[in-house]
Amino acid sequence: MSDRWSTAAGTPTTAPAPASVTAPATVAATGPVRLAGGAVLLAAVLPAPGAAWSPAPGAGAGPALAAVEKFDDDFGGAADARLFPEEAATLTRAVDKRRREFTTGRICAHRALEALGVPAVPILPGERREPLWPAGVVGSITHTAGYRAAAVARAAAGSTVSVGIDAEPNEPTPGGVLREISLPVEREMLTALGGEHPAVRWDRLLFSAKESVYKAWFPLAQRWLGFDDAELTITVDAGDAAGTGVDARGAFQARLLVAGPALPGGELTGFSGRWAVGRGLIVTAIAFTPPA
Repeated sequence: MSDRWSTAAGTPTTAPAPASVTAPATVAATGPVRLAGGAVLLAAVLPAPGAAWSPAPGAGAGPALAAVEKFDDDFGGAADARLFPEEAATLTRAVDKRRREFTTGRICAHRALEALGVPAVPILPGERREPLWPAGVVGSITHTAGYRAAAVARAAAGSTVSVGIDAEPNEPTPGGVLREISLPVEREMLTALGGEHPAVRWDRLLFSAKESVYKAWFPLAQRWLGFDDAELTITVDAGDAAGTGVDARGAFQARLLVAGPALPGGELTGFSGRWAVGRGLIVTAIAFTPPA
């Protein structure tokens, strides 16, 4: 879930760079593999070990990417299942729901860092509640009812690696939300997809994919991106998803409708990501590294 359900888009003013960069397609596994950290659902949407994705040169040894997920808030008394004091201090006024999702999400983040070969440290929220990662690491955290997860990746200083993940229930969005988060052409696409694949809640999937776009965008641009500032195209993988650990999966392309930040290869113009549906959930992810 997100606080962006009905927030108006900002007005970016960055001047365009001379070239353009669109994130290459995230490579998903063809079978039920596990990422470093043990995540299963996220393994359907993030690059598998040995896939054509790697962090920037000089990022250090160890896995390029790790992800940890949890389907409840019970850690069985594990010694590492706790917040750092600095993290706990941010929850002094939090309601129980927020406290539980924040705590489990941060524990997932700590474990993902350790799976990456990086010591666990406090992950404090930034000005827009984005997680602030240690130097040399990028990442993303998500939480919804019955699911919390974190994904992290190695990045060299000054690199443009970015990760965005989101999870939502495979249920319709509340009434009126779809028009706030979508463009007319996207609504036409969702109607067509719904006719062919009615078991997937495409309005919620679109929302989730746009959340992943925003989470991948913000570390690179450091500014707002509204729901109507990117146009998404969603596709479904051909063939049966049996044996993959999910019910359905596919890809999405996000075309930015505003000027993107200037990266070493040119202006950022879009992202490519993956989506999957399983266990009553929708998960989406972007693992961005610019073309060589």
